[in-house]
Amino acid sequence: MEKQIRTRDIKLVPIGNSIGIRISKPLLQKYGLKNSILLEETDRGLLLRKKEDSKLSWEDTYKAMADDKESWDDFSTTLLDGLEDEDFEY
Repeated sequence: MEKQIRTRDIKLVPIGNSIGIRISKPLLQKYGLKNSILLEETDRGLLLRKKEDSKLSWEDTYKAMADDKESWDDFSTTLLDGLEDEDFEY
């Protein structure tokens, strides 16, 4: 079954020097939106979504780790763990 995408025509309203949108109460309740939401810029346009807890998804965690540009040079050598004294058969 294909998921139906619903669209709504929403007017922009002036708020001081900015412009905002109005979201109906039923939509706020349906998606559990309260004090703030996340606005994400995507290739297809703007995406409004619920602000989750401070936990990152696995995908977001991997992206954050990749963007961090952390240096792992200190881990290029192994620590002696006592196994160097053991005889292993290959």
